[in-house]
Amino acid sequence: MENAVNFETVGFGKRLKSMLKVDFQRMFKSKLFYILIVCALIIPILITVMMTMMDGSVSVDPQTGVETVMQGPENAWQSIGTLPTDGGETMGGMDVMSMCNINMMFMLAAVFICLFISDDFKSGYAKNLFTVRSKKGDYVVSKTLAGFVSGALMLIFYFVGAMLGGAISGLSFDLGTLTAGNIAMCIMAKVFLMLVFVSIFVLVSVAAKQKAWLAICGSLGAGMLLFMMVSMITPLGSTVMNVVLCFAGGLLFAFSLGAVSNTVLNKTHLIY
Repeated sequence: MENAVNFETVGFGKRLKSMLKVDFQRMFKSKLFYILIVCALIIPILITVMMTMMDGSVSVDPQTGVETVMQGPENAWQSIGTLPTDGGETMGGMDVMSMCNINMMFMLAAVFICLFISDDFKSGYAKNLFTVRSKKGDYVVSKTLAGFVSGALMLIFYFVGAMLGGAISGLSFDLGTLTAGNIAMCIMAKVFLMLVFVSIFVLVSVAAKQKAWLAICGSLGAGMLLFMMVSMITPLGSTVMNVVLCFAGGLLFAFSLGAVSNTVLNKTHLIY
């Protein structure tokens, strides 16, 4: 009697677990990941300290003679967002602190995701992976989750850096009409909103494949279309509603753009 050969069917859960294990091991061993995390921590400290030192300095336009007085931050929370005034949340002008705040981390996450995915195609890892063991849908889900975790960590480290920068500069930590709960929900909303950006970055990256420069340019361009809305969607005075909307939007984008990314991988050549 011949022995029957049984082939074990590997389900989605096991495949995804295997992919996640590999991706997280690669991520946490990547020098790029730690460089970007350190940048996320140091950037708010440098910006806050430098802007505070330049507060009150005057620059003169040599052609018109018009004097411009540099205004530094007055509150540590300005590195996170715009504090509400008596009339409610301000629209946040075009000053340095309103542009160079925690929302920059959405663009920093794009750099990591694009280089992370591009390396798979440059090294031939992706082609070998799809040939022998994994499905393209698993790859997209795994890269989206890894990118989400990396982006969330960048936001958290930026927040820590902003608080350190405020303390070093001697800025006020007065919340005014806000509460600690508002700040916590603001950060949570931004973390969930990161999933929207990550889904976009993964789609652009799998379309560009080994062309890292194209992936980065495309991701930054696509991200900038939503960048100006981040401060309105996740203000300092965020509530549970902001968190829920960002969570729902993140899941919607992850599923819809994930399906598009899977289609792109299925319809295009893996080495182009």
